[in-house]
This record gives sequence, C-alpha cells and structure tokens, in this order.
Amino acid sequence: MAVTSEPSAQEGGAAPRHRSATRSLLRLWPYVRPVRVRLFGAAGVAVVASCLGLVIPLVLKWMVDGPVAHRDPGGVWLGGALLLALGTAEAGLFGLRRWLVGRPLASVEAAMRADLYRHLQRLPVSFHDRWASGQLLSRATTDLMLLRMFLAFPLTFLVVNGVTILAGFAILLSQEWTLGLVLVIPAVPLVILCSLFETRYATVARTVQDQTGDLTTVVEEGVLGVRIVKGFGRHRSQARAFRVLSERVRSTELHKARLLATLWALIMTLPELAIGAALVLGTMRVADGDLSAGTLVAFLSTALTLRWPVESLGFLLAMSQDAATATDRYFDVMDAEPATAADLRLAGSPRRGEDGEGGEGGEGGEGGQDREGGLRFEGVEFAYADAPPEEPPVLRGVDLHIRPGETMALVGATGSGKTTLTALVPRLQEITRGRITLDGRDITALPREELRSLVAVAFEEPTLFSATAGENVLMGAGDAGREELLRALKVAQADFVHALPQGTDTEVGEQGLSLSGGQRQRLALARAVVGSPRFLVLDDPLSALDVHTEALVEAALRQVLAATTALVVAHRPSTVLLADRVALLSEGRITAVGTHQRLLRESAEYRALMSGQEREEGESGP
Repeated sequence: MAVTSEPSAQEGGAAPRHRSATRSLLRLWPYVRPVRVRLFGAAGVAVVASCLGLVIPLVLKWMVDGPVAHRDPGGVWLGGALLLALGTAEAGLFGLRRWLVGRPLASVEAAMRADLYRHLQRLPVSFHDRWASGQLLSRATTDLMLLRMFLAFPLTFLVVNGVTILAGFAILLSQEWTLGLVLVIPAVPLVILCSLFETRYATVARTVQDQTGDLTTVVEEGVLGVRIVKGFGRHRSQARAFRVLSERVRSTELHKARLLATLWALIMTLPELAIGAALVLGTMRVADGDLSAGTLVAFLSTALTLRWPVESLGFLLAMSQDAATATDRYFDVMDAEPATAADLRLAGSPRRGEDGEGGEGGEGGEGGQDREGGLRFEGVEFAYADAPPEEPPVLRGVDLHIRPGETMALVGATGSGKTTLTALVPRLQEITRGRITLDGRDITALPREELRSLVAVAFEEPTLFSATAGENVLMGAGDAGREELLRALKVAQADFVHALPQGTDTEVGEQGLSLSGGQRQRLALARAVVGSPRFLVLDDPLSALDVHTEALVEAALRQVLAATTALVVAHRPSTVLLADRVALLSEGRITAVGTHQRLLRESAEYRALMSGQEREEGESGP
C-alpha cells in the first residue's frame, strides 16, 4: 500500500497546460443533447426572470417622477402592486427553471456514470494495472457530481448573467450615458483578471482532483487491507500516510481558495467603487437640476441589480474550471481504447505456417482436424507496454497445441510467465506477436463477448463480489440455473455453502472476506465450471485447499475436464496428474512437452520442480 508523493500522472496524465475549458466542456454535448430542450428552456426562463428584475428600476423611476412627485397615493399603490407582481413572477420563473433541469440532469449524470462503468469493463487488464482504483472511483463519483452541478447552475447562469449584464448596461447607457460610462470602465480590468485567473485556477483544480483520487486510493486500500494493517500493527504508519496526503489536499485546496478569494475581492471592489463614483456624480447633477431624482433612483437600482451577475462571475468561472477539469478526467478514461493497437496489428498479420518451432517439435502426427482444433499458441510473444526496450519479453516464441478434449498442465518456476500465458487466452492481456486460436479461429477475430463465453477462467487469487454465494457462482454463466449451480458446487466441493445461514442466498461480503481462503477458491472454481465451458483455463486453482479437500475436488474435476479443453497451471504433482500432457515453461519459452512420466525421465528441471527442489534452492539462495 505505497503512498505516492505526487498526483498520479500515469492515471490519465495531467491536463494539457493550455487546454481550452470551452473545448473540454463541449465534449459533454452528446450527453446533454437528449435533454437540450428542457435545458435551453430552463435557460430561456431564467433569462426572462432576470430581465424582469431589470424592469423593477424602470417602475421605480416612474413612481418617483410620477405618483411620488405629484403626491398621488393611488399611483403609489399601483406601482407597489406592479413591483409585487414582478417580484412574484421572477421568483416563480426561477423556481420553474430549477424544476426543468432537476430530473434531466440527474439522468445525464446517471448515463455518464453507466457509460464509464461499462467502458471500464471493456478495457484491457493492462489499463487497470496502470490505474489506481481510487482515481477511477473519484472520476465516477466526485467528478460526475461536479459536472451535474455545472450543468444545473453555472452553465445556465453564465448565459443568464451575460445577457443580464448586457441588457442592464444598455439600460444604464440609455438612461444617462455619462454615468453609464463610469460603470463600464471597470469592465476592462475585470476581463484581464478573469483571463489570468482561468489559467492559474485550471492548473490548481486539476492538481487537487488528482490528489483527491490518490487519497481515495489510500482509503480503499486501507479498508480492503485492514487485516494486514492490523496483523502487522501498521495502523499508525497508514494513518501517517493518510495524514500526509490529506495535508497535501488541504494545502492545494487552500491555494485554490486564495486564488478565488483574490478574484472575488477584486470583482466586488471595482464595481462598488464605480457605483460609489456614479452615486456622487449623480447626486451632484440632481442638485444642479441636470438629472431627475427618478432617473438617479432607477440608475442606481439598475446598477445594484447588476451587482449579483457581476460578482457571481468569480465563482461561476471557478465552477466552470472545476467542471472542465472533471470533464478532462472523465474522458481520460473514456478515450482509452478497448481495442488496442495490438488488436489491429494481430488482425492484419499473416497466418503462420502450421510447422511451428518450440517445445512441441516431435509431437506431430496429428490429423488436420487435431492441428486446427483445440487451443493453439503460435509464435506467441508478450511484453508489457511500459517495459524498457532492452528488457526481454515475458514470453518468447511460445508454440503449444492443446488438442480438443485434452487437459494440458503448465509447469514452470516462479516468474517463468505461467500466469501471463493463461491471461492471454481470454484476452485479459493482449499478445505482442504471434496468435492464439480456438478451434482454428483467431481469438483477435472473435468478439470479446463470444470469446469469453467460450473460455472460463479461475485464478489463484479468487475474487468474490458483494453478492450472495449463488450469485457469485452464477456469474460464470448467464443462462445457468439452480441445477447447474448445485452441480458446480458439487464439483468444486463447495457444499459448505449449504451450511451458511441462508444457504446459497447468503451474502459473502466484500471480496468474500467472511469466507476462508480455501472456501473462496472453491467458489471461484465453481464459477469457472458452472457453464460447462468448451475451454477452461485454471491458474493453480487448488493452492489454498488442504490435502483431503484437494483430493475430493480433483476427483470431481476429472469429470469436468473430460468434456472440455483445459489449460491448468500446476505446482503440485497431484494437480499435474489431472492432465493428459504437461508443458514446461522456462524463461518465457516452452522447453518440453510430454506426459508426466516422460518429463520426469527426460527433464532435470521438471524433476526439480516436482520434487520441490526449485523452491528449496530459492529459499536457501542469497
């Protein structure tokens, strides 16, 4: 649970330093388009409501220069009623605006969150290897909440306030252009300040949102790894790591607040000074008889009405920058391609000849159907995308053929690439070169849904979800029912499920931590076999079982393996004996293929692995 010292740039990278907030926000249009009528309608209603506020000073001017000057009580009552009607209409229209945007924007947020989750499920495992889960969580929660708030309020009021300011200044200039110029003059420094603020605030906003993602990662790791933290007494060091990141987020947030406070102070001060100057100048002109009292009252009322639209620019711009940063972070993930460059390269690569190199030389003699059928690796090479160029690939020139209905055990020393090889079959990782075929069909030409309906997997480290035991097993086959569930539980010797408080309907909790390691592994094995898959890939699926349970599982598993084509990573001789043949993987290459007895006779490395010598040497080595 390492703590990073900087925002995780690898999780999508920082936003471009000079990126346009407008260009970023325009990427939301596909999501906004379905609700555009109500959103534009809400903006129109808000513009009308705001413009009604500008009519109020004109009514005041009429009242001061008319009924008040002429001591007409009826006119004053009429003016008061008109002001009440205008105020009520303005409030009602703003309420209507909120009703118009509430439900549609909640649906926009839900659609974006659903798209993000769906996209995350389609991205390759290599993507998830690079990204911290907290960064993804913060994008799916905090960032999308910011976007909904932006669409509901700042987006509308940037338009509304802009229209109000233009209309208001037009009224001011038409009433008394000399006083209007006094209020217009501060607009120039305000535009310059807003431009400078936008550039600096965008950088800080991105930093704090990345840091929040790092903080979320630490919290998640601390919760999921609470047994390790407590078991090793590391709660104080974890608390210190959390405190360091919290202080970093706090410091950045304070920097952001200082920027906003400075801008807000200037935005509020300059208009107030201008209004004060206009008041002094206007009063002098009224005293000289050059200006009516009603015109001055209307002028100042209009100026005060414009205070909110002008003063709100600071936090509206800040929220817009936060939303632009959230949009960038959202599309950092959405822009990641499910179909990688490796897919395109493999789809266009020529087919290799059937006479491959590698450890299967000498195992020929199969008929044409056998050579095409089953699971075949042809010149497979794999290297991690972020590996240094000088580092050799994890897998190099792997040629291997598992015949239809055959079980192949994959054996090798730690770090030889066994788990990586098994991950290539369901395309959890993408091969760098060569190809893999299922019954003669290149896996890169198969839709992922079809591929993963053909291939079932079980990993050494089982993952269970916050669902019932039965639901966790049935994830392995969408059309499986109660009968298939019970059969799979029996094969995996997972009958302990029936003794749980609600049987197969018992919630197993997050990561299945309410169960033992062996129980979790048996449920994961049941999930792999529940759909009777044509191809089965098992990565040391029995490592957490005791000897007695392992023997029972192996006996039941033989029946399943007899009806499928299987690749099984094995570390124990008992697991190897489940297989028809064994492939020895050494330093990324298949160096030998044959029966268990044959390899015991012919391969010293295989004998060492099966006798545990390799492990003993590793433990006693330097």
